[in-house]
Amino acid sequence: MKLKYIYITAMLVVVFLLIWEQTQTKPSIWIQIPAIIIFFIGMSKLSAKTPSKNQEKEE
Repeated sequence: MKLKYIYITAMLVVVFLLIWEQTQTKPSIWIQIPAIIIFFIGMSKLSAKTPSKNQEKEE
């Protein structure tokens, strides 16, 4: 459960960094590419813990 909050906090920091970088007059591609990669990896780890809709419920 704690790891989930760490991932969510990291994703919020990365999103803030990406938005802040876009407000610059000359955004750096060398900051954006790693931030996007970190965002996708973090989101895949968060979504891996979500149960599938298609899973049959055993009663």
